[in-house]
Amino acid sequence: MTVLDEVSHSAALLRTLQRELMVYKFGIDELMTKLRILSEEFDFANQHDPIEHLASRVKSPEAILDKLARKGIEPSIEAIREHIEDVAGIRVVCPFVPDVYLVAEMLGRQDDVEIVRTKDYIAAPKPNGYRSLHLIVRIPVFLSDRVERVKVEIQMRTVGMDFWAAVEHKLFYKYAGTAPADFADELRAAAETAADLDARMTALHQRLQGGQS
Repeated sequence: MTVLDEVSHSAALLRTLQRELMVYKFGIDELMTKLRILSEEFDFANQHDPIEHLASRVKSPEAILDKLARKGIEPSIEAIREHIEDVAGIRVVCPFVPDVYLVAEMLGRQDDVEIVRTKDYIAAPKPNGYRSLHLIVRIPVFLSDRVERVKVEIQMRTVGMDFWAAVEHKLFYKYAGTAPADFADELRAAAETAADLDARMTALHQRLQGGQS
């Protein structure tokens, strides 16, 4: 393949990828609408909103191609669909730990949402202390000429877990792999403190709920 052929091939792949990412965005849009409806309706029925806030993102073409390269996989739309499950991502932040599981359960009961995989890092935290409930879901997106079933990664966590994860990411990005020797231990200890705070705040909330019944 000549250099010109390679450039032409790369340009065609990029155009196709941009269209594919639009479909992933539509998948996010569908799920964000579902989550907002669950949030508003549950709050109306129970005087408690199980969702504090939502965020979403679609990976950039550069990030996707870089991830395929790190895996040693030739870039193609088929490879992206098969090997990358976090092209589209949603973060659901909840007030309390039981809300995380409640929202996951309510979402999973919907007929057009398929739960492909669940990783519960709340029940079994990662070695660094990271805690969150990860879902890979598949949802239909109705286009003008076809229906695409799109995978979306949903990360669900409490406000405390979200704070820890955000700060941990910023700290490691700043140190760029040169963190002090005791850094990992301090992070794990901070994660345990956040978990204890989650447990105490959940207990207080349940006491208040019990007092209102």
